[in-house]
Amino acid sequence: MEARATTKYIRLSPYKTRRVINIVRGKRVDEALAILQYMPHKAAREVARTIKSAAANAEHNFDMEINDLVVKTIFADEGPRLKRYMPRARGRIDSIQKPTTHITVIVDDGEDF
Repeated sequence: MEARATTKYIRLSPYKTRRVINIVRGKRVDEALAILQYMPHKAAREVARTIKSAAANAEHNFDMEINDLVVKTIFADEGPRLKRYMPRARGRIDSIQKPTTHITVIVDDGEDF
């Protein structure tokens, strides 16, 4: 049985988010949250929030035991970019693109029928 959670439109780069999620992929949920708690990256907080949400979905919707859950699949997709402009010399402008990220977590209890 699987449970999923998605967090969308996070103001982080998907590249920087993937650095964090590659560390917790395949680990137990409690172990992954312990690792993320002490990581200095901004993305670690958002990934931990999404994993907690997936675990809560598993417990509430499917009556799974939280201690048995494993982070089966986790990925970060690119969301829409916020386009901004910065004035430069001689009346010109430079384009600034602020990326957003969608994080998806699927947790599994490992019991397939």
